[in-house]
Amino acid sequence: MGNREDLLAGAKRCLVERGWARTTVRDIAAAAGVNHAAIGYHFGSRDALLTQALVESVDELADELARLPGGGPEQRWQALIDTFTTHRALWVAQLEAVVQAERSAEVREHLARGQRDAREGLGGSVPLALLTGLMLQWLVDPDQAPSSTDAIAELRSLAAEL
Repeated sequence: MGNREDLLAGAKRCLVERGWARTTVRDIAAAAGVNHAAIGYHFGSRDALLTQALVESVDELADELARLPGGGPEQRWQALIDTFTTHRALWVAQLEAVVQAERSAEVREHLARGQRDAREGLGGSVPLALLTGLMLQWLVDPDQAPSSTDAIAELRSLAAEL
């Protein structure tokens, strides 16, 4: 691998181990085994590198989910819900990136592109909102967060009311 690829791999590790807010340029450079000036050369900034690392990590997770066997809605949603535990650090890093997007147009654009892709992959804005809401519940209070069966049942009840 070259410096660029090493930096991406190092940034992905740092996102998982330290999170967005606590990852420094020096952390990434140390994880990648390169000089921290390489970040500016290859990516322009720490935020640009972390954003690219986050986007690639989310894409890898989406690819992993796409390879899972099919099934009904409960099984597909449960596979997503399971990632809130198995890939918790990645979901937390995404939330940290959302906060950073308030002050960085570059981060905001990458996240907006990711949301557009997610809406397409999930089938619309409501499933994306459901995913986001479930993710927040699972990260904050996993013992009380709904299962996929609970979420689907509540959606069916809501749809019947409409």
